[in-house]
Amino acid sequence: MKFRPCIDIHNGKVKQIVGATLTDTSVTENFQSELPSSYYAEMYKSDKLVGGHIIKLGPNNDEAAKLALSTYPNNLQIGGGITDSNAKEWIDAGASHIVVTSYVFKDGEINFANLNKLVDAVSKEKIVLDLSCKKKGDYYYVVTDRWQNFTNYKLDEANIKNLESYCDEFLV
Repeated sequence: MKFRPCIDIHNGKVKQIVGATLTDTSVTENFQSELPSSYYAEMYKSDKLVGGHIIKLGPNNDEAAKLALSTYPNNLQIGGGITDSNAKEWIDAGASHIVVTSYVFKDGEINFANLNKLVDAVSKEKIVLDLSCKKKGDYYYVVTDRWQNFTNYKLDEANIKNLESYCDEFLV
C-alpha cells in the first residue's frame, strides 16, 4: 500500500477544507496551518513519501505551491488551475505531474481537445486526471469547479479504460 500525502493551499495558507464547501466567497475549514508549505514538503521528503499532490484552491497560491515544489522537486504533483498553457511551467518548477479536472471536464462534458493539448504540452506520463466524483442516482459522476458541478461523465469501467491512454494516473 502507498500513502499519498497532500498539501492543499488556499489564500497562500496550507489548509484542510471540507470538500464541497469552497466557493468564491467562503470555505469551511477543518484546519489551517501557520507553517509554510515547505514545512510539509520537507516532512514528506524526510519520510520519503512520493507521489503526493499540492492542490491550489483558488487564486493567490502559486508562491506557496512553488515553495513546496522547490523543497521536494520531482516528487510532488500540482493541481488547481492547470491548463495546456501553464502545465510545462509547473513541470519545470519541480512538479512530477500535473493534476487536472476542470480544464478537461468543461461545461459538463469531457473536452478531448483540451486533454490532447495537455498531452502535447507535457506528455501523458506527466498527467494525473482527477476524477473526483459524487453519487447521483445509482452512479458516480465526475464533478468539477470545486466539487460543485456534475458532469455527464459517469465513472464506469469503459470510461476509465477510455481515459487510460491520456494519463499516467487517476486521482479519485
